Amino acid sequence: MSHCHSYLQQVSQIASLINPDQLEAMVEALCDVRERGGRLFFMGVGGSAANAAHAVNDFRKLAGIEAYSITDNVAELTARTNDEGWDTVFAAWLKTSKANEKDAVFILSVGGGNLEKNISPNIVKALDESKERGLTILGIVGRDGGYAKKVGHFVIVIPTVDSDRVTPHSESFQAVLWHGLVCHPALIIQANKWEGASKYGWVCPPALVTQTNLWEGASK
Repeated sequence: MSHCHSYLQQVSQIASLINPDQLEAMVEALCDVRERGGRLFFMGVGGSAANAAHAVNDFRKLAGIEAYSITDNVAELTARTNDEGWDTVFAAWLKTSKANEKDAVFILSVGGGNLEKNISPNIVKALDESKERGLTILGIVGRDGGYAKKVGHFVIVIPTVDSDRVTPHSESFQAVLWHGLVCHPALIIQANKWEGASKYGWVCPPALVTQTNLWEGASK
């Protein structure tokens, strides 16, 4: 079996092992955050940080939730790392933002943080800060879920089907799952640009959205 064949086969296997009820529970939690006027703070490191930036765009634009990716402010991130150390950069960001019980933190991580092994200690400290401040804790993580799974309220662990591909599968499914969340009928308030652009002239039902993009309804 070729690498590509086995990789895609494993993607299918992982998808079949994820419990959709966990996603539905996340949707309800995110709806609650929006209804109470809370903010959604995404945090991740490396590829997960890039996913966090993408997710912020989607949740702000499509779901109408005030969302932020902590690593997007590179100036503050590097200043805090230089002056205070890497371990506390996320926790300090939450403090300055006066994060509170209306808000939620969303962890995107391959391991979920492990202080004993000194893996993503910044995520661990941010989770402790979130607990103290009463934030709702969500996450999409890999391996055994780490500290995020231990203390989080709504955390999905991407099943490990190949120990040599934990990182690519975990980071890939972060995107798969948050896209599933943001396009959920209970969350989406603005349709994606191309959803109405089909040769059949399909337009997103008015009940689903309150605002449309330029190309909604555009047909062949």
